[in-house]
Amino acid sequence: MTATTVATYAVRAGGSRQLAGTGTLLRFALRRDRLMMPLWVGVIGLLVISMPNSLKTVYGTPAERADVARQMLTNSSLRATYGPVFSDSLGGLTAWRIGGYAGVFAGIMSLLIVVRHTRDEEESGRQELISSAMVGRRAPLTAALLAAFVANGVLALLVAGGLAGQGGGGALALGLAVAGVGMVFATMAAIVAQLTESARLAKGLTGGLLGAAFVLKAAGDSATNDGSSPLTWISPVGWLEELRSFADERWWVLLLFVAAVAVQGAVAYELAGRRDVGMSFLPTRPGPAAGRLGTAGALAWRLQRGAVLGWSLGFLAAGAAFGGMTKGASDLVGNNDKTREIIERMGGQAGITDAFLATMVGMLGMVAALFVVSSVLRLHGEETSQRAEPVLANAVGRLRWAGGHLVIAFGGAVLIMLLGGLGLGLGYGAGIGPVLAACLVQVPAIWTLGALAVLLHGLSAQWALGAWAAAGLALLLGWIGPALNVPQTVMDLSPFGHLPKLPGGDMAWTPVLFLTGIAVVLTAAGLAGLRRRDLST
Repeated sequence: MTATTVATYAVRAGGSRQLAGTGTLLRFALRRDRLMMPLWVGVIGLLVISMPNSLKTVYGTPAERADVARQMLTNSSLRATYGPVFSDSLGGLTAWRIGGYAGVFAGIMSLLIVVRHTRDEEESGRQELISSAMVGRRAPLTAALLAAFVANGVLALLVAGGLAGQGGGGALALGLAVAGVGMVFATMAAIVAQLTESARLAKGLTGGLLGAAFVLKAAGDSATNDGSSPLTWISPVGWLEELRSFADERWWVLLLFVAAVAVQGAVAYELAGRRDVGMSFLPTRPGPAAGRLGTAGALAWRLQRGAVLGWSLGFLAAGAAFGGMTKGASDLVGNNDKTREIIERMGGQAGITDAFLATMVGMLGMVAALFVVSSVLRLHGEETSQRAEPVLANAVGRLRWAGGHLVIAFGGAVLIMLLGGLGLGLGYGAGIGPVLAACLVQVPAIWTLGALAVLLHGLSAQWALGAWAAAGLALLLGWIGPALNVPQTVMDLSPFGHLPKLPGGDMAWTPVLFLTGIAVVLTAAGLAGLRRRDLST
């Protein structure tokens, strides 16, 4: 239905000639995303379909599952994080535990796909070259939306098939809802791509709208325990929850996704037909007549300051939310020994409160690894877009150019972890000092993954994106590894598996210093490789 809607609006916008070359562009987009798209779909699908077994390990009896559902009725901080529980079956608890997050991840995947094949192509100048051939005016936008539809469609099938054993109707509802959230933000990204002149700004704005949608859902969930808050209904992520998969599904909620995709798709097609290639409705403000960026470091800060600010505010808010959850950790665990065992395994100690705090600190660290990889790979973006060449053509060496970005990447990781720890301490209402120290202990592992990104980019621009796989593996192991009781030898593949579990545990300096040394060596090797290889053209 969504693909038909996209095609219908495209035809109404200008006839079949407006779509000339759509098939070729779609095949080209799928070929370019042949690694990224399966990775996103596979990771999101694995997180969802592995959840019933994880929950069965933790809540093995109907009584235990009913007990955790009752806990959500009285704990507003946990409802804000996960949402209310509408069914205490394994399928219902899966939808509660991972459904909203799967929708958010699908939205991120979708906005990246759409922006990459629309605004990113125009910003690089490739779209102008393609448009000189027999390509319709709206063909690139149509191909981008269809590529997002393919990714979300495969994801929906994977979720529905993987959870079919928990109930066919609920599995189909959850799969369609996750894909629906993805398509809502795909069409939203299509609109933002018409308004902005920068692909990075388009991703940031759409990501900000996605974050606002999650915050609205969380605020609505914390206010009520039955999903009836207007704030939940405003959010597309909240619609996934309101579909109530595995709990007397409200199939009519799917019409909200269809309507949002249709309306936003129509707006995107209308805007695409009213501007020239490479232009935007909100052009970038021209800079001052006399340039103020006298160094490569100043330029790097100008390029990355928005991302640093966004991550900093996000970590401060996330830390406060996690701190509030800590107060209800004992209520969530109750008398469930297996839940206590998993949290203690993640947190590394016997006290449930300290173990929960250590777990939250570890989660902040693993998410911060995504920041440092993204910040380091700004070098890759500047190089492949050929913006690095004019800088390096002046009296700026490669090490100075790269060093400016790396200072922000590694220094920014320290900053956001400190802000995350500050929020965690304030939200919990206990001593902030031990929590801040625990957050700083995470930094060497974060730096190690960032240094790996430096090494891969230094060896070859084509290898740079492999750093995302390493960061994703670390996040995946840290998130579901303890619940699945993954062997320690596998957990040790992540640098976070070697760190001391703080607060509450014993400090061990050896792994901290060892990881710091690895980060220094990898960074030096990466910079040496960057000095010797040719830039991408």
